[in-house]
This record gives sequence, C-alpha cells and structure tokens, in this order.
Amino acid sequence: MNERMNTAVDASPRTRDSAQAGAALELADVRKAYGTREALRGVTLKVDRGEFVALLGPNGAGKSTLFQLLTGLFNADSGRLAVCGHDIRKAPVAALAHLGVVFQQSTLDLDLGVAANLKFHAALHGLGGRHARDRVADALGRLGLTERAGDPVRELSGGNRRKVELARALVHEPAVLLMDEATVGLDPASRRQLLDEVLALRARGVAVLWATHLVDEAEAADRVVVLHRGQILAEGRPQALADQAGTATLADAFLQMTGGGGERSD
Repeated sequence: MNERMNTAVDASPRTRDSAQAGAALELADVRKAYGTREALRGVTLKVDRGEFVALLGPNGAGKSTLFQLLTGLFNADSGRLAVCGHDIRKAPVAALAHLGVVFQQSTLDLDLGVAANLKFHAALHGLGGRHARDRVADALGRLGLTERAGDPVRELSGGNRRKVELARALVHEPAVLLMDEATVGLDPASRRQLLDEVLALRARGVAVLWATHLVDEAEAADRVVVLHRGQILAEGRPQALADQAGTATLADAFLQMTGGGGERSD
C-alpha cells in the first residue's frame, strides 16, 4: 500500500470540535536527512487541543527523529514545525514553553527526591516560590505520588519513575505533551496505568502525541498516524484504518501497510 489513506471524513467528534480552536501542534512538509539517508520525507500532521494522536510505526520509522525536531534538539532540513502557533525555528523559546516531554530514556536525577526533580524542572520554566510548590503538589497529587514526594527516585519502581516523569512534564501546564515510546520496559499493568493517565489529559485540553510501535496502545487513540520509513502512510480513527484496509483489526492493517513491522504486546 503506497498511497496515503485519507480518513478525514471519519474524524472523531472530539477532533472536529477541537479543530475549531486551532491545532496545538502543526507540522508541514517536514524533511530531515542524515547524509544520504532520509529519516523524514515530507511529514505533515497536526494535533488539536484535547486530542490524543498515536504516532504508530515500527522501529526505525522516524518517530524519534520527529521528536528530536519537535524538542529543538535538531533542526529540520525543510518544512515548518509549530507549537501553539509558534514556529520552532523562528521562536524556539515560545514554542518549547508550551511543550511537555517524556522521552524513551529516563532523564530523572536518581539521587534527588521526587518533588526535588519537579521543582528543578519548574525552575527551568521560570516558576518559583509558592507558585512552583503548588504546581508540584498538584502534579504529584494527580498521579498519586504525594506520599513519595520526599523519596529518592532510585527507590521507585519503573512504573512510578515513569509517573514522576509524566508529572514533571506537566508541572508547567503545557498545551502539548509528547510521549516518546514512554512505556518501554514497563510491565503490562504499569503500561496500562500510564496510558490511562495520559488519556485523561484530554479533558484538560492537552494535545497528546504518543509515539509507539505497539498496536494496542494506538487502539486507544482518537486518531492514529502510521509512519513508516519516514513517510506517513495513513491516518484516521483506529477502526476506520482497519475498515479502509479491508482488515478485521488495526494490527492487521498495520502489518499490511508496513510489511510486518508492528508489535502487539502480550
């Protein structure tokens, strides 16, 4: 299947309603190459406020490269990336101020306490004093971590460490949350809990871009964007993609599109 499938007509009510407020995250014809290898080839997508979009692709599809561009680690060769209307290349500080990120690899200070990690992150965003303390307390409370606030991060389980990273990403109340293969290494229960916590953010108007190679995580999304070899192959509601591909499930549709690159967790 080489042509990009168009399932815009099947957009969910959540997507249609939030679209009226404008996209929180927009990418237009984004390209990135490393030497002769094209990592991203004309990627165009948007995520509306209050929408959960799964970026589904096998390993090596270009998901991590896309997140590196969105977080300002690298510049795109061409195209436009904008967060809440702020062009990342032209106004990086304004754009990044609206982003919360949980990377695949943990970036917590294991020797600091849970709350101390969040307070340090708050300070990086210009939050201090009572304002920062209130934000940290609120973030920890939402994720059930209040009683662990003073514990060193290294004493936490893998699932709770991920919850701390999510709390940290939300402490400055970003409009857009990026989750880059954030469930890697978690047991099934912890993985489901983290996914449910992020899905609940839609009610607060947070736009979520969730990168994964696991089809069952994508099935919970409002919309799925299939990325393969640096190109978007299809996008739409999970069941709509299966219907258009003529398959019974999203997993089967994904395997058909990518030639067997996806996984379903056990």
